[in-house]
Amino acid sequence: MAHPSLSRRRLLQAAGVTAAATGAGALLPGTAQAADEYDTLRLRWRDMLLGTGYNPADPLYAGRLATRGADATAFRSTMAPTSAALWPDLPYTASNGDQVSATYSRLKTMAMAYAQPGTGLTGDATLAAEIVAGLDHVHANVYNAAFNPNSNWWWNTQIGSAHHLTDLAVIMYGHLSPAQLANYTNTVFHFVPDSRVATYSGTSTSANRVDLCRSILMAGLLVKNSAKMTLARDALSPVFPLVTTSDGFYADGSFIQHVRHPYAGSYGAVLLGGLANLFALLAGSTWAVTDPNRQLVFDAVEKTFAPFLYCGLVMDGVSGRAISRETGDHVRGHGIIDSIAVLAQGASTTERNRWKGLIKGWLQRDYFLPYTSNANLGVPALARLSAIVGDPAVTALAEPVANRVFPATDRVTHRRAGWAAALSMSSHRISFYAYGNTENKRGWHTGSGMLYHWKEQTLGQYSDAFWPTVDPYRLPGTTVSAKTLADGAGGDFGAPCPTSSWVGGAGDGTYAVAGMDIRGLQSTLGGRKSWFFADDAIVCLGAGIGCADGTGVESIVENRNLGSGGTHTLTVDGVTQPSTTGWSATLTGAGWANLAGFAGYVFPGGATVKALRSQRTGSWHDINALMGSTTQHTRRYLTLWFDHGVNPSGAGYAYILLPGADATATAARAADTGWLQVLANSAVQQGVRIGSLGYTAVNFFGNGTVGGVSAAGPASVMVRESGTTATLSIANPTQQQTSVDVTWNRAVSAVVSKDATVTVLGSGSALQLRVDTSGKNGHTHQITVTLA
Repeated sequence: MAHPSLSRRRLLQAAGVTAAATGAGALLPGTAQAADEYDTLRLRWRDMLLGTGYNPADPLYAGRLATRGADATAFRSTMAPTSAALWPDLPYTASNGDQVSATYSRLKTMAMAYAQPGTGLTGDATLAAEIVAGLDHVHANVYNAAFNPNSNWWWNTQIGSAHHLTDLAVIMYGHLSPAQLANYTNTVFHFVPDSRVATYSGTSTSANRVDLCRSILMAGLLVKNSAKMTLARDALSPVFPLVTTSDGFYADGSFIQHVRHPYAGSYGAVLLGGLANLFALLAGSTWAVTDPNRQLVFDAVEKTFAPFLYCGLVMDGVSGRAISRETGDHVRGHGIIDSIAVLAQGASTTERNRWKGLIKGWLQRDYFLPYTSNANLGVPALARLSAIVGDPAVTALAEPVANRVFPATDRVTHRRAGWAAALSMSSHRISFYAYGNTENKRGWHTGSGMLYHWKEQTLGQYSDAFWPTVDPYRLPGTTVSAKTLADGAGGDFGAPCPTSSWVGGAGDGTYAVAGMDIRGLQSTLGGRKSWFFADDAIVCLGAGIGCADGTGVESIVENRNLGSGGTHTLTVDGVTQPSTTGWSATLTGAGWANLAGFAGYVFPGGATVKALRSQRTGSWHDINALMGSTTQHTRRYLTLWFDHGVNPSGAGYAYILLPGADATATAARAADTGWLQVLANSAVQQGVRIGSLGYTAVNFFGNGTVGGVSAAGPASVMVRESGTTATLSIANPTQQQTSVDVTWNRAVSAVVSKDATVTVLGSGSALQLRVDTSGKNGHTHQITVTLA
């Protein structure tokens, strides 16, 4: 390889520029002046990229700025331009990669080191010349109208490269000639023509649509093309309205991308961030986003994103294949939180003040990855979030005590003081798992009833190398066949879906019931699973479990990541179990178990449960060939499960999960045999009653009567009694029937309130209801009555 200084010199000579010719010394950050509205917006975007209002000498920022300078120095020293690459490890012609985008990304790091203060390279004239020469090199050799990519369209042509290039041009604007700007932007317009946003379909929807609009808008801004900017602004509008199928936001708060994937934590985060930035950029300008439907984006903060944010992290059940990326749930969560902070700039005073309280609370509680230690947050985000956290006028809001059912995405969240849980299911509407671009190769069973739970003190459970080390056949909460599956089994981008339709539940915002007619991926597995979300517990039932794969079938109670050296105490019926890695046991007649620091588990009437302490090793590359590191990670696990045997028929289980409970609380719940009454646990109905809470809930997979509740068809019913009133919450999880008839064997004296979809057919000795479910969206219908 040529000497770095000679390579850079040749690069400069080939571009026909010198350090002096760039005029870099006269164009330090902040010195450019706006001449017209385009310049005003360009400088606003520059400020958004580089950050404002922070002290570069403050230790909070100084380290990051120095790191930026060090990275830029490393990149400039390894430049070795040839016609095939600017850096040898990023050949332009490589297939199925992001080499062009990654090349621009390195140049962008160098540009930010040049433009930001405190990097050690601020205002370096030679560096500025090298950046501009690099831009010309990429344009001349690959990113131009003659480029025929055989690689990822998102990264290398329409979005990744386009975004980095336009950001580079904004930062280096004073060093670029009109001809250079025209060359760069014409390439963007070539790969993202007007026709790309002419129809709202294919890969031009939702988050992708916002990204495409940004590509067009920023290129138009750079060359002062109002028509392009107007086109991009107007092309955002199809993103705003709620949808009932495919990609976008749903009335229940769900967000879907790639037709069948719950994606609020990944694509949804990209969409939120993209819109927040574009709203902020264009505010008050000729191209301001004024579509009244944009309010739906503001509404999504608390309908779509907040329910899945917990103490700084975003729950993996709505992050799709991003769970196989090493960045993790806290990094993704901080990114969403920062996007909310940006969006707040254009929100109402009420929204803005409340969101700041949410942001402060989330960030203050994130002990696992303090936002100030999140290297993925740039200086602008760090300054923005620090201003909110440090503002004494902002009161941090606590995590809510609430439950949310998301029928459009087969998800449920349940939150209580000190802990939270989330359930991931799948149906013919929602895929088993998200796989694509060789990412999340072994996420097969993440939609098979995976039940996540966190304490405010155990926020690293799924962050600490969980996904590359966990046994993918033993995800907590799931029922699965041990049949061996190939990496990416079932197909990519939404292809693998079960055939079942009965998946969903009913909730009232505090408690809920959910269930699924489970099917196995490339398996004969079938069965029924139900979850009853109460006050301090989640009751879990399984029934009718059968399989003919010739392999074992298991229902996983727990598979807890204990970290690299954890020996957390497992207590079973008051007896401490061995902590030695490799220990295993069959716990016959177990009444309860407790895993210290995590949760308690009660087995009503006793059960045979298997237990294992294991140590597992894996790399992110094992599950993500696109961007995963080959570094090996080793973690210890404590696993509890029901072994249904090989080719079971009619198997079942019952247990109570007590997140955050210690051994004393778990033993007390087990001893309180009257706390829970299991009313039914069959393939036709599953139901429970918790008398102390006035809670009765039944999942009807078929007609029948359970606990005084009858249904003449598939239904999920929850009854909550309080004093002289009761509220019934009813849903049709199949989302197929136009009506559901439900009878509660209790006399009522009056109807306090009801949804328009609920008709009272009779209320003498029993309350007879007909629920209009013609909307076929699976949402909950309610009626509140006075008891006779």
